[in-house]
Amino acid sequence: MRMNNMLHFTENHRYCVYRDFSLSPVDGKTLSLIYQPMVGAFAISLYRLLVEQVPQDQVGYSRVEQQRVLFLTLGIDPSERGRTYLVEQTSKLEAVGLLQTSRMYMTDSDEYMYEYELQPPLSPTEFFNTQHLTLLLRDKIGKFAVLSLRERFFSKEPGDMYGLSHNKENITVPFYDIFQLNTHSIDYELEQAIAETALARQSGGPLDAEEERINYADIILRFPRDSVNRTHVEGLRFNLEGMGVLNFVARKFDLSVQDLCRLLDEDGVFDPSGGILLDELQYRANLHFRQGKRRNEEREVAYAKVVSISSALEEEEQLEEFPVQMEFYLEVPKQFTNKCDIHQYNMMLRNEPYTRLLRTFFPGAVPDNLLDIFTKIDLNYKLPGEVINVLIHYLMSLLTSNTEQRINRNFVEAIASNMLMKQVNTYEQAVGYIREQSKVKAKSSSEPQDGANRRRTYKGRQATGKSKPEIPIVQGSTQEEGVSDEEFAEMLKLAERMQAGRNNEA
Repeated sequence: MRMNNMLHFTENHRYCVYRDFSLSPVDGKTLSLIYQPMVGAFAISLYRLLVEQVPQDQVGYSRVEQQRVLFLTLGIDPSERGRTYLVEQTSKLEAVGLLQTSRMYMTDSDEYMYEYELQPPLSPTEFFNTQHLTLLLRDKIGKFAVLSLRERFFSKEPGDMYGLSHNKENITVPFYDIFQLNTHSIDYELEQAIAETALARQSGGPLDAEEERINYADIILRFPRDSVNRTHVEGLRFNLEGMGVLNFVARKFDLSVQDLCRLLDEDGVFDPSGGILLDELQYRANLHFRQGKRRNEEREVAYAKVVSISSALEEEEQLEEFPVQMEFYLEVPKQFTNKCDIHQYNMMLRNEPYTRLLRTFFPGAVPDNLLDIFTKIDLNYKLPGEVINVLIHYLMSLLTSNTEQRINRNFVEAIASNMLMKQVNTYEQAVGYIREQSKVKAKSSSEPQDGANRRRTYKGRQATGKSKPEIPIVQGSTQEEGVSDEEFAEMLKLAERMQAGRNNEA
């Protein structure tokens, strides 16, 4: 029993006992001869007292009473020393699997109530097959005493049956060979009555992640007493809506009770009236979530770096090589032209790990930042090794074809996340992906020449510092050319027609 404050466990607190079994003579003998040497006579007496709280011919719950009954029956002084001693005895029973203790917070009376759920002792066969309990009993009474106890619990088979197990035949008659049930009609009233009269039982064990809820008692026990927000947190005791908001944020950002208390202790989370500022709380919870995610990623990367290279090489040698079809062949980069042909290069992309592929691209050591990028993609994004190799080939081809292209973390992670979104999981899918990307990049790079010329002209104007283009001015000709007679006659006819048109309008 974990108890941080002994004032929460006194003789005035109420308790109840739950038992869904009954003790047989074998169980009584097991408690006396096996469990008592491990936990002591007082702990076994406490266990038997709790068993008797529920009537012997029934199972279920006992009456709710004050723990004063336990103190007086066991002869324990209801003081701090006595309470500590009782906690120690219950802890021993819990350690050997005879008891489970739960604490429930009663909002109406602002106090705790304890539930003692009893567990049946193990059968002799199960006990001696449990290693840690057998070793504990050996440490208490010795090895030869354990062997002697084991013989006292088992009755040997008669001598006439010894060695006949290989001739054993199971001739048991199953249920449906004797009894026939009327399965055509379903008695809904009977099922409903059984369901309604069934004993309501709340499990004291750990809940699943989907059913876990943080209650007020979990928060107030861990919240600092000298905090400025202590009064606001205490106001959540009967605020079901506020507790619902906290559980929503904790579940959304995967917060533990300690993390939630740490966020509630910060300034700006509550308004002056004590209400929760949901947007601010979610913002800080998101920061905490992202920081924790980043720390986990760095921890995984650091763990991957300490793996032995020799063991990794041994595993690589045992892996089966997979062939590559001709239609999915990738071109050999320039730095591999004299080192391998297209068949060897594609086999290397398909079967080699990305760490060895990176070493082939660099004559010396692989840069640490580049190795960290692909290690993160391997451990966090869970991309297959062959897909990572195709990604490395694509990036290296971009570097050789475009001198202005640079490989940085954001650029590589953007491509890797895009592969994850498109569910690129095989070598063939990765080859198809980079071919599509190459087509898109080639199409976007081939733009009209006039557009390029306009951009170059604009850059040239910016370089020279001139804001307006130079417009050529028509210069007067120094040589005067004469008009022929025919042209002069045409000009006269045109002038006469224009004059006639004006007279008609007048």
